[in-house]
Amino acid sequence: MKNNFGLIGASVSCVLLTLLSACNRDQMYLRYALRAAGENRSQLERVLDHYRHEDRDPSKLAAAKYLIMNMPGHYSYSDKESVADYYEAALAIQRMGRIPEWQRDTLRQISDSRFAGLSGSIVSDVEIITADYLIASIDKAFHEWCTRPWAKHLSFEEFRDWILPYKVTDLQLLDDWRDTLSAYFSDSISAVPMDDERRLSVYGAIDIVRNEIHTKNSPRVLWEDRSGIPLRSASTWAHMTFGSCHDYVTMGTAVFRSLGLPSVVDYVPVWGRNHDGHSWFTFLSDQGKEVPTINSLIMPAGMPFYPYERVPKVWRETYSINRDRVKYRNTANYIHPFELCQQDVTDRYFRTSHVEVEIFSDVRLKDSYVYIAMAVNSAGPEWHVLDYGRVKHGKACFRNMGRNMLYVALGYDGKRLVPISDPFILCKDGSVRTIHYTSDGPVRAMDIRRKYYESYNVVDMRRRILGGRIQCSDHRDFNDAVTLFTIERTDIPDMIPVSAERPYRYWRYLSPDGSWGSVAEVMFMDALGVPVKGHGIAVPQAGQDAIDRAYDGNLLSNFEVNQPDGNWVGMDLGSPGYVSFVRIVPRSDDNDVCPDNEYELFYYDGRDWNSLGYRYAQGNSLHYDKVPLNTLLWLRNYTRGRDERPFIVDDDGNMEWW
Repeated sequence: MKNNFGLIGASVSCVLLTLLSACNRDQMYLRYALRAAGENRSQLERVLDHYRHEDRDPSKLAAAKYLIMNMPGHYSYSDKESVADYYEAALAIQRMGRIPEWQRDTLRQISDSRFAGLSGSIVSDVEIITADYLIASIDKAFHEWCTRPWAKHLSFEEFRDWILPYKVTDLQLLDDWRDTLSAYFSDSISAVPMDDERRLSVYGAIDIVRNEIHTKNSPRVLWEDRSGIPLRSASTWAHMTFGSCHDYVTMGTAVFRSLGLPSVVDYVPVWGRNHDGHSWFTFLSDQGKEVPTINSLIMPAGMPFYPYERVPKVWRETYSINRDRVKYRNTANYIHPFELCQQDVTDRYFRTSHVEVEIFSDVRLKDSYVYIAMAVNSAGPEWHVLDYGRVKHGKACFRNMGRNMLYVALGYDGKRLVPISDPFILCKDGSVRTIHYTSDGPVRAMDIRRKYYESYNVVDMRRRILGGRIQCSDHRDFNDAVTLFTIERTDIPDMIPVSAERPYRYWRYLSPDGSWGSVAEVMFMDALGVPVKGHGIAVPQAGQDAIDRAYDGNLLSNFEVNQPDGNWVGMDLGSPGYVSFVRIVPRSDDNDVCPDNEYELFYYDGRDWNSLGYRYAQGNSLHYDKVPLNTLLWLRNYTRGRDERPFIVDDDGNMEWW
């Protein structure tokens, strides 16, 4: 009993020390924030005095301390007059009712001309926020927490992180966003009876509000970089008709929080086999589970979260400052621009692993921090930094990395970040597989047909040509059709040779039943490979637009008919003639090797990318005599397109995409 009591006593002591340490840290952060406020310190102290002496609610005092101690990590525009003018002009543009593209371009124009200096006038919130504003925001947040039926299950810590903050994102205008947004987007939720299950649950309430946002604003996602001043005021959010996924989920989170609905923004800076990222909102259910959405504000919550994607990191935008990143900024010799207010939540979405990899023995680093990166296309292969780690016992160590991913470790040599490890694959089971190049390693001849992996959709579209037939006939209805070629493999040659015994006027590609006629391009050529002249024809159910898409040279426009069976597209030569070759291009993502495009194949030797030769594609494949096996490769297209990924060729010639 004495030994057990001693263990219990030691455990209690450890807990007390931890709590005291946390309290001491909080007090230190609070003191720092007050010092950083400078002349604005009196405003922050007035907030604290208000909850100590006037509104003596200990929870509100704790909330005020939390907001103030993390406030140095948040910023606003300092030129209040100019930012007010900008949002007045932006709102006037929105109210004109013009198409989203016009609004975007007009906002870009005024951002670059009239308000070009606004982005340079940024100041920490501790230096400008007023006591009245912060007190009003805290009181409104508490009112929502205490009165909304869907918020009463939240603990103080959950309320603090998911509803309380006086802003949702940096550079947000310090306006009365809770009142404005809750009034504008509450029509539907207010019409639901108080005893309705949808109203009483977070899931039901948040989807009612999400649907109202979608109905009133008709969100239009424009993928182009807006490169202007972002719309982050309550008035412009209420009339927002375009933006990126991140713009919309930020606006949506502000709406949800204004109604006491617990919501945060999560995002991936870059998908595991892509060069783009994505943002979405996550809410806290009645059961205390974090429920992610998948597609900004368009789709309801609860749908499967991108089951086919590989993800290296998922970050959560937080109000709390990531103190480890503060330490990193204060102690690292090289400072990568990581955001201060982020939390790593990758392991809440996927299985992750802590990774330790051997670093090159000949590297001499000027910093104990190291970086983990993945390959992206930025005018060629580039290592994109995802997170930092530390060197321990000669190994680069990283935490919570997404599995089934290709990575490399980088380090600072005093001038720049350089590779310090071989590329490695963090496998599904958590094991690490190193990709090591040797100059005398095995090689083989290869015909390369793609520069990017095939998604499940591309595979499905490509398989739709299996069983397709190339036919000729004397009659437009092909009642006496002669079959010259049947497609039995998806990797068909660029120019399919055909040979008819005599000339025919009508030629066609007959798609297999169940394929909806899907095909990207069709071309009929003479013996020299020159397209024959004629008039496009098709099954009667196909319109002229569909026929034109089969001959427009655009591999991302497709011939397709609104019926699964009996479809075809072809050509009327005007009079009987011969066709020697036919090109059939299946529906795809335009990442196949394309005739007349310029390509270059690279291999990675552990330090740099090296050329294996430049090619001008004559068909839909590129031939290389000596392709290194079990080595990282990359095919560049200099003519068009952004989608390119590294791949590995194994001993049997199979391509493994990363």
